[in-house]
Amino acid sequence: MRTHAPACVMGDIDLVHALGLGGIPSVVVAPLGAPARYSRFTRRALPWRDPWEQPEQAVEQLVRYGASQAKPPVLFYQDDGSQLLVSRNREQLGRVFRFVIPDATLVEDLVDKARFQALAARLGLPVPPARVLAPATEPPPADLVYPVLVKPLTRRPRSWDPVAHGGKAIRFDTPAALQAAWPRLATSGLTVLAQTEVAGPEQRIESYHVYVDTGGTTVAAFTGRKIRTYPAAFGDSTALEITDQPDVAAIGAESVGRMGLRGVAKLDFKRDAGGRLHLLEVNARFTLWNHPGALAGVNIPGLVYGDLTGEPRPSLPPVLPGVRWCRMWADRPAARDQGIPFFQWLPWALGSEAKRAIAWHDPMPLVRAGLWRLWPRGTPAPPAPLRARGTGALC
Repeated sequence: MRTHAPACVMGDIDLVHALGLGGIPSVVVAPLGAPARYSRFTRRALPWRDPWEQPEQAVEQLVRYGASQAKPPVLFYQDDGSQLLVSRNREQLGRVFRFVIPDATLVEDLVDKARFQALAARLGLPVPPARVLAPATEPPPADLVYPVLVKPLTRRPRSWDPVAHGGKAIRFDTPAALQAAWPRLATSGLTVLAQTEVAGPEQRIESYHVYVDTGGTTVAAFTGRKIRTYPAAFGDSTALEITDQPDVAAIGAESVGRMGLRGVAKLDFKRDAGGRLHLLEVNARFTLWNHPGALAGVNIPGLVYGDLTGEPRPSLPPVLPGVRWCRMWADRPAARDQGIPFFQWLPWALGSEAKRAIAWHDPMPLVRAGLWRLWPRGTPAPPAPLRARGTGALC
Protein backbone atom coordinates (compact mmCIF):
# COMPACT_ATOMS: atom_id res chain seq x y z
CA MET A 1 0.00 0.00 0.00
CA ARG A 2 1.15 3.56 -0.73
CA THR A 3 1.84 5.33 2.55
CA HIS A 4 3.02 8.82 1.58
CA ALA A 5 0.07 10.33 3.46
CA PRO A 6 -3.38 9.23 4.64
CA ALA A 7 -6.35 9.57 2.28
CA CYS A 8 -9.24 11.13 4.22
CA VAL A 9 -12.51 10.20 2.53
CA MET A 10 -15.79 12.06 3.01
CA GLY A 11 -17.58 9.54 0.85
CA ASP A 12 -18.81 6.01 0.35
CA ILE A 13 -17.46 2.53 -0.28
CA ASP A 14 -17.06 3.09 -4.04
CA LEU A 15 -14.55 5.89 -3.44
CA VAL A 16 -12.75 3.77 -0.82
CA HIS A 17 -12.56 0.89 -3.33
CA ALA A 18 -11.23 3.16 -6.09
CA LEU A 19 -8.45 4.35 -3.79
CA GLY A 20 -7.83 0.79 -2.61
CA LEU A 21 -7.39 -0.35 -6.20
CA GLY A 22 -4.60 2.23 -6.40
CA GLY A 23 -2.97 0.87 -3.25
CA ILE A 24 -4.14 3.80 -1.12
CA PRO A 25 -5.66 3.12 2.33
CA SER A 26 -8.39 5.40 3.63
CA VAL A 27 -9.50 7.13 6.79
CA VAL A 28 -13.24 7.60 6.34
CA VAL A 29 -15.72 10.15 7.65
CA ALA A 30 -19.00 8.24 7.40
CA PRO A 31 -22.16 7.54 9.42
CA LEU A 32 -22.44 4.52 11.70
CA GLY A 33 -23.31 1.43 9.68
CA ALA A 34 -21.87 2.82 6.42
CA PRO A 35 -20.10 0.06 4.43
CA ALA A 36 -17.06 2.32 3.94
CA ARG A 37 -16.24 1.92 7.65
CA TYR A 38 -15.67 -1.81 7.31
CA SER A 39 -13.53 -2.13 4.19
CA ARG A 40 -10.16 -3.85 4.30
CA PHE A 41 -8.84 -0.61 2.76
CA THR A 42 -10.13 1.47 5.69
CA ARG A 43 -7.63 2.11 8.45
CA ARG A 44 -9.76 4.33 10.67
CA ALA A 45 -13.28 5.79 10.83
CA LEU A 46 -13.92 9.27 12.21
CA PRO A 47 -17.30 10.19 13.75
CA TRP A 48 -19.85 11.51 11.28
CA ARG A 49 -20.70 15.21 11.34
CA ASP A 50 -23.32 16.20 8.77
CA PRO A 51 -21.81 18.94 6.53
CA TRP A 52 -25.27 20.46 6.02
CA GLU A 53 -26.43 20.43 9.63
CA GLN A 54 -23.13 20.60 11.55
CA PRO A 55 -20.61 22.43 9.34
CA GLU A 56 -18.61 24.00 12.19
CA GLN A 57 -18.26 20.70 14.05
CA ALA A 58 -17.32 18.92 10.81
CA VAL A 59 -14.55 21.43 10.07
CA GLU A 60 -13.26 21.34 13.64
CA GLN A 61 -13.02 17.55 13.56
CA LEU A 62 -11.25 17.54 10.20
CA VAL A 63 -8.75 20.17 11.34
CA ARG A 64 -7.98 18.22 14.52
CA TYR A 65 -7.42 15.06 12.55
CA GLY A 66 -5.33 16.71 9.83
CA ALA A 67 -3.15 18.53 12.36
CA SER A 68 -2.46 15.26 14.20
CA GLN A 69 -0.85 13.61 11.17
CA ALA A 70 2.88 13.64 10.40
CA LYS A 71 2.11 14.43 6.76
CA PRO A 72 -0.87 16.44 5.48
CA PRO A 73 -3.61 13.97 4.46
CA VAL A 74 -5.19 14.09 1.00
CA LEU A 75 -8.85 15.05 1.33
CA PHE A 76 -11.57 13.55 -0.90
CA TYR A 77 -15.22 14.67 -0.96
CA GLN A 78 -18.13 12.94 -2.70
CA ASP A 79 -21.38 14.86 -2.20
CA ASP A 80 -22.59 18.43 -2.49
CA GLY A 81 -22.54 19.05 1.25
CA SER A 82 -18.95 17.87 1.63
CA GLN A 83 -17.85 19.79 -1.45
CA LEU A 84 -19.36 23.04 -0.16
CA LEU A 85 -17.81 22.41 3.26
CA VAL A 86 -14.33 22.05 1.74
CA SER A 87 -14.78 24.97 -0.65
CA ARG A 88 -16.14 27.41 1.93
CA ASN A 89 -13.42 26.47 4.44
CA ARG A 90 -10.59 25.93 1.96
CA GLU A 91 -8.15 28.27 3.67
CA GLN A 92 -8.54 26.68 7.10
CA LEU A 93 -8.57 23.11 5.77
CA GLY A 94 -5.72 23.85 3.38
CA ARG A 95 -3.37 24.39 6.31
CA VAL A 96 -3.55 20.72 7.31
CA PHE A 97 -4.85 18.92 4.17
CA ARG A 98 -4.03 18.60 0.49
CA PHE A 99 -6.93 18.61 -1.98
CA VAL A 100 -8.03 19.71 -5.43
CA ILE A 101 -11.13 21.86 -5.84
CA PRO A 102 -12.35 24.39 -8.41
CA ASP A 103 -12.47 28.14 -7.86
CA ALA A 104 -14.85 29.02 -5.00
CA THR A 105 -17.23 30.99 -7.23
CA LEU A 106 -17.41 28.16 -9.75
CA VAL A 107 -18.22 25.66 -6.98
CA GLU A 108 -21.17 27.79 -5.88
CA ASP A 109 -22.28 28.22 -9.51
CA LEU A 110 -22.29 24.47 -10.11
CA VAL A 111 -24.03 23.38 -6.90
CA ASP A 112 -26.86 25.92 -7.16
CA LYS A 113 -29.03 25.13 -10.20
CA ALA A 114 -30.19 28.72 -10.66
CA ARG A 115 -26.61 29.98 -10.69
CA PHE A 116 -25.63 27.15 -13.03
CA GLN A 117 -28.36 28.15 -15.46
CA ALA A 118 -27.00 31.71 -15.47
CA LEU A 119 -23.43 30.45 -15.91
CA ALA A 120 -24.49 28.23 -18.82
CA ALA A 121 -26.18 31.20 -20.51
CA ARG A 122 -23.01 33.31 -20.18
CA LEU A 123 -20.75 30.57 -21.53
CA GLY A 124 -23.06 29.17 -24.19
CA LEU A 125 -23.29 25.72 -22.64
CA PRO A 126 -25.97 23.45 -24.19
CA VAL A 127 -28.43 23.32 -21.28
CA PRO A 128 -32.23 22.95 -21.63
CA PRO A 129 -34.32 26.12 -21.01
CA ALA A 130 -35.25 26.67 -17.36
CA ARG A 131 -36.51 29.27 -14.90
CA VAL A 132 -36.57 29.71 -11.14
CA LEU A 133 -39.91 29.40 -9.29
CA ALA A 134 -40.84 30.30 -5.72
CA PRO A 135 -44.06 28.37 -5.00
CA ALA A 136 -44.41 29.79 -1.49
CA THR A 137 -44.69 33.39 -2.73
CA GLU A 138 -45.96 33.25 -6.33
CA PRO A 139 -48.64 31.47 -8.40
CA PRO A 140 -47.83 28.81 -11.02
CA PRO A 141 -46.52 30.48 -14.20
CA ALA A 142 -48.70 30.29 -17.29
CA ASP A 143 -45.95 30.30 -19.91
CA LEU A 144 -43.93 27.14 -19.21
CA VAL A 145 -43.19 24.69 -22.04
CA TYR A 146 -44.42 21.21 -21.07
CA PRO A 147 -43.40 18.58 -20.12
CA VAL A 148 -41.38 20.31 -17.42
CA LEU A 149 -39.13 18.96 -14.68
CA VAL A 150 -39.13 20.62 -11.28
CA LYS A 151 -35.93 20.26 -9.23
CA PRO A 152 -34.59 21.84 -6.02
CA LEU A 153 -31.91 24.48 -6.52
CA THR A 154 -29.65 22.41 -4.27
CA ARG A 155 -30.70 18.87 -3.48
CA ARG A 156 -30.70 18.20 0.24
CA PRO A 157 -32.42 14.86 0.86
CA ARG A 158 -33.97 15.89 4.17
CA SER A 159 -35.94 18.73 2.59
CA TRP A 160 -36.47 17.45 -0.97
CA ASP A 161 -37.22 13.73 -0.54
CA PRO A 162 -40.56 14.30 1.25
CA VAL A 163 -41.64 16.44 -1.71
CA ALA A 164 -40.45 14.16 -4.52
CA HIS A 165 -40.73 10.80 -2.67
CA GLY A 166 -37.08 9.96 -3.31
CA GLY A 167 -36.83 11.16 -6.92
CA LYS A 168 -34.35 13.77 -8.08
CA ALA A 169 -37.09 15.69 -9.95
CA ILE A 170 -40.84 15.77 -10.49
CA ARG A 171 -42.26 15.71 -14.01
CA PHE A 172 -45.39 17.67 -14.92
CA ASP A 173 -47.03 17.06 -18.30
CA THR A 174 -49.69 19.77 -18.13
CA PRO A 175 -50.37 23.11 -16.40
CA ALA A 176 -53.20 21.41 -14.49
CA ALA A 177 -50.80 18.86 -13.01
CA LEU A 178 -48.45 21.59 -11.82
CA GLN A 179 -51.39 23.57 -10.42
CA ALA A 180 -52.52 20.54 -8.40
CA ALA A 181 -49.04 20.05 -6.92
CA TRP A 182 -48.43 23.74 -6.23
CA PRO A 183 -49.69 23.68 -2.59
CA ARG A 184 -47.33 20.80 -1.78
CA LEU A 185 -44.40 22.66 -3.36
CA ALA A 186 -45.39 25.85 -1.53
CA THR A 187 -45.55 24.07 1.83
CA SER A 188 -41.98 22.82 1.40
CA GLY A 189 -40.75 26.42 1.37
CA LEU A 190 -38.23 25.53 -1.34
CA THR A 191 -37.27 27.62 -4.34
CA VAL A 192 -37.11 25.31 -7.36
CA LEU A 193 -36.00 25.18 -10.97
CA ALA A 194 -38.50 24.35 -13.72
CA GLN A 195 -36.59 22.90 -16.68
CA THR A 196 -37.92 21.87 -20.07
CA GLU A 197 -37.60 18.08 -20.29
CA VAL A 198 -35.31 16.41 -22.79
CA ALA A 199 -37.56 13.54 -23.86
CA GLY A 200 -36.46 9.97 -23.40
CA PRO A 201 -35.63 7.44 -20.67
CA GLU A 202 -32.78 7.71 -18.15
CA GLN A 203 -30.74 5.33 -20.34
CA ARG A 204 -30.11 8.31 -22.62
CA ILE A 205 -28.08 10.02 -19.90
CA GLU A 206 -24.36 9.87 -20.71
CA SER A 207 -21.51 11.35 -18.75
CA TYR A 208 -18.01 12.76 -19.08
CA HIS A 209 -15.57 12.28 -16.19
CA VAL A 210 -12.36 14.27 -15.98
CA TYR A 211 -9.42 15.37 -13.86
CA VAL A 212 -7.79 18.67 -14.83
CA ASP A 213 -4.68 19.69 -12.90
CA THR A 214 -3.94 23.20 -11.61
CA GLY A 215 -2.06 24.04 -14.79
CA GLY A 216 -5.09 23.28 -16.97
CA THR A 217 -3.81 19.93 -18.33
CA THR A 218 -6.41 17.19 -18.69
CA VAL A 219 -4.73 14.34 -16.82
CA ALA A 220 -7.43 11.71 -17.39
CA ALA A 221 -10.95 11.39 -18.74
CA PHE A 222 -13.51 8.75 -19.67
CA THR A 223 -17.18 8.51 -20.65
CA GLY A 224 -20.06 6.41 -19.37
CA ARG A 225 -23.78 5.81 -19.62
CA LYS A 226 -26.62 4.86 -17.29
CA ILE A 227 -28.23 1.46 -17.73
CA ARG A 228 -30.90 1.58 -15.00
CA THR A 229 -32.11 3.80 -12.18
CA TYR A 230 -34.57 3.22 -9.37
CA PRO A 231 -37.18 4.56 -9.54
CA ALA A 232 -37.07 4.33 -13.33
CA ALA A 233 -37.75 8.06 -13.70
CA PHE A 234 -35.37 10.46 -11.90
CA GLY A 235 -34.09 7.83 -9.51
CA ASP A 236 -30.59 6.99 -8.31
CA SER A 237 -28.28 4.95 -10.54
CA THR A 238 -28.44 1.20 -9.99
CA ALA A 239 -26.49 0.01 -13.05
CA LEU A 240 -24.08 1.78 -15.40
CA GLU A 241 -21.12 1.13 -17.66
CA ILE A 242 -17.94 2.74 -18.96
CA THR A 243 -18.11 3.68 -22.64
CA ASP A 244 -15.87 5.12 -25.35
CA GLN A 245 -18.12 7.80 -26.84
CA PRO A 246 -16.19 10.42 -28.85
CA ASP A 247 -18.97 13.01 -29.09
CA VAL A 248 -19.58 12.91 -25.31
CA ALA A 249 -15.84 13.29 -24.70
CA ALA A 250 -15.60 16.18 -27.15
CA ILE A 251 -18.53 18.20 -25.80
CA GLY A 252 -17.48 17.40 -22.23
CA ALA A 253 -13.93 18.65 -22.80
CA GLU A 254 -15.23 21.78 -24.54
CA SER A 255 -17.61 22.54 -21.66
CA VAL A 256 -14.86 22.06 -19.06
CA GLY A 257 -12.63 24.40 -21.04
CA ARG A 258 -15.30 27.11 -21.22
CA MET A 259 -15.81 26.92 -17.46
CA GLY A 260 -12.08 27.04 -16.75
CA LEU A 261 -12.59 24.16 -14.34
CA ARG A 262 -9.66 22.77 -12.36
CA GLY A 263 -10.02 19.59 -10.34
CA VAL A 264 -12.38 16.66 -10.89
CA ALA A 265 -15.83 16.70 -12.44
CA LYS A 266 -18.69 14.64 -13.83
CA LEU A 267 -20.78 16.23 -16.57
CA ASP A 268 -24.18 14.64 -17.23
CA PHE A 269 -25.66 14.94 -20.73
CA LYS A 270 -28.92 13.62 -22.13
CA ARG A 271 -29.16 12.59 -25.77
CA ASP A 272 -32.38 13.59 -27.50
CA ALA A 273 -34.13 11.63 -30.26
CA GLY A 274 -32.04 13.41 -32.89
CA GLY A 275 -28.76 12.53 -31.20
CA ARG A 276 -28.02 16.00 -29.81
CA LEU A 277 -26.48 16.14 -26.33
CA HIS A 278 -27.94 18.48 -23.70
CA LEU A 279 -25.97 19.33 -20.55
CA LEU A 280 -28.03 18.62 -17.41
CA GLU A 281 -25.57 19.27 -14.59
CA VAL A 282 -21.93 19.39 -13.55
CA ASN A 283 -20.74 17.76 -10.33
CA ALA A 284 -17.23 18.99 -9.56
CA ARG A 285 -16.45 16.27 -7.01
CA PHE A 286 -15.56 12.60 -6.75
CA THR A 287 -18.37 10.16 -7.57
CA LEU A 288 -19.29 6.46 -7.53
CA TRP A 289 -18.13 6.38 -11.17
CA ASN A 290 -14.53 6.49 -9.93
CA HIS A 291 -14.83 2.81 -8.91
CA PRO A 292 -15.66 1.34 -12.36
CA GLY A 293 -13.39 3.98 -13.92
CA ALA A 294 -10.47 2.62 -11.91
CA LEU A 295 -11.25 -0.92 -13.08
CA ALA A 296 -11.37 0.41 -16.66
CA GLY A 297 -7.84 1.78 -16.33
CA VAL A 298 -8.50 5.40 -15.29
CA ASN A 299 -8.18 5.76 -11.51
CA ILE A 300 -8.92 9.46 -11.07
CA PRO A 301 -8.71 9.47 -7.23
CA GLY A 302 -5.39 7.60 -7.47
CA LEU A 303 -4.03 10.15 -9.95
CA VAL A 304 -5.11 13.05 -7.73
CA TYR A 305 -3.45 11.40 -4.74
CA GLY A 306 -0.26 10.86 -6.70
CA ASP A 307 -0.10 14.46 -7.90
CA LEU A 308 -0.72 15.88 -4.43
CA THR A 309 1.90 13.65 -2.79
CA GLY A 310 4.55 14.27 -5.46
CA GLU A 311 4.54 10.87 -7.14
CA PRO A 312 5.55 10.64 -10.80
CA ARG A 313 2.48 10.58 -13.00
CA PRO A 314 2.03 7.12 -14.61
CA SER A 315 1.24 6.56 -18.25
CA LEU A 316 -2.38 5.51 -18.66
CA PRO A 317 -3.58 2.56 -20.74
CA PRO A 318 -6.51 3.05 -23.14
CA VAL A 319 -9.84 3.14 -21.32
CA LEU A 320 -11.53 -0.26 -21.30
CA PRO A 321 -15.17 0.23 -22.36
CA GLY A 322 -17.84 -2.15 -21.11
CA VAL A 323 -16.80 -2.20 -17.43
CA ARG A 324 -20.05 -2.24 -15.43
CA TRP A 325 -21.09 -1.13 -11.96
CA CYS A 326 -24.17 -2.42 -10.15
CA ARG A 327 -25.96 -1.73 -6.85
CA MET A 328 -27.55 -5.16 -6.68
CA TRP A 329 -30.21 -4.70 -3.99
CA ALA A 330 -31.66 -1.69 -5.84
CA ASP A 331 -30.98 -2.92 -9.36
CA ARG A 332 -33.13 -6.03 -8.95
CA PRO A 333 -36.39 -4.02 -8.60
CA ALA A 334 -35.18 -1.68 -11.36
CA ALA A 335 -34.63 -4.64 -13.68
CA ARG A 336 -37.95 -6.17 -12.68
CA ASP A 337 -39.70 -2.93 -13.62
CA GLN A 338 -38.07 -3.24 -17.05
CA GLY A 339 -39.51 -6.75 -17.41
CA ILE A 340 -36.14 -8.53 -17.02
CA PRO A 341 -36.59 -11.98 -15.42
CA PHE A 342 -34.54 -12.81 -12.35
CA PHE A 343 -32.72 -15.69 -14.08
CA GLN A 344 -31.49 -13.27 -16.76
CA TRP A 345 -30.67 -10.42 -14.40
CA LEU A 346 -28.70 -12.40 -11.79
CA PRO A 347 -25.80 -13.56 -14.02
CA TRP A 348 -25.63 -10.08 -15.53
CA ALA A 349 -25.39 -8.49 -12.09
CA LEU A 350 -22.90 -11.03 -10.75
CA GLY A 351 -20.81 -10.48 -13.88
CA SER A 352 -20.55 -6.73 -13.26
CA GLU A 353 -16.94 -5.87 -12.62
CA ALA A 354 -17.80 -3.34 -9.87
CA LYS A 355 -20.54 -3.82 -7.28
CA ARG A 356 -21.53 -1.48 -4.46
CA ALA A 357 -20.18 -2.94 -1.19
CA ILE A 358 -19.91 -6.47 -2.65
CA ALA A 359 -16.48 -7.92 -3.44
CA TRP A 360 -14.90 -11.31 -2.82
CA HIS A 361 -11.62 -9.62 -1.90
CA ASP A 362 -13.41 -7.27 0.55
CA PRO A 363 -16.47 -9.02 2.03
CA MET A 364 -16.80 -7.23 5.37
CA PRO A 365 -18.52 -4.02 4.19
CA LEU A 366 -21.61 -5.99 3.18
CA VAL A 367 -21.50 -8.27 6.25
CA ARG A 368 -20.84 -5.59 8.89
CA ALA A 369 -23.21 -3.02 7.39
CA GLY A 370 -25.94 -5.67 7.22
CA LEU A 371 -25.35 -6.71 10.83
CA TRP A 372 -25.44 -3.10 11.97
CA ARG A 373 -28.85 -2.61 10.35
CA LEU A 374 -30.21 -5.76 12.00
CA TRP A 375 -28.66 -5.13 15.43
CA PRO A 376 -31.14 -3.89 18.08
CA ARG A 377 -30.50 -0.24 18.93
CA GLY A 378 -29.40 0.38 22.50
CA THR A 379 -27.31 -2.81 22.71
CA PRO A 380 -23.54 -3.13 22.17
CA ALA A 381 -22.57 -3.03 18.50
CA PRO A 382 -21.54 -6.28 16.78
CA PRO A 383 -17.84 -7.02 17.27
CA ALA A 384 -15.37 -5.51 14.83
CA PRO A 385 -13.66 -7.90 12.41
CA LEU A 386 -10.12 -9.02 13.05
CA ARG A 387 -7.60 -7.04 11.03
CA ALA A 388 -4.19 -7.96 9.73
CA ARG A 389 -1.28 -6.89 11.94
CA GLY A 390 -0.24 -3.31 11.35
CA THR A 391 -3.42 -2.11 9.64
CA GLY A 392 -4.95 -0.27 12.61
CA ALA A 393 -8.48 -0.46 13.90
CA LEU A 394 -11.81 1.16 13.44
CA CYS A 395 -12.90 3.78 15.94
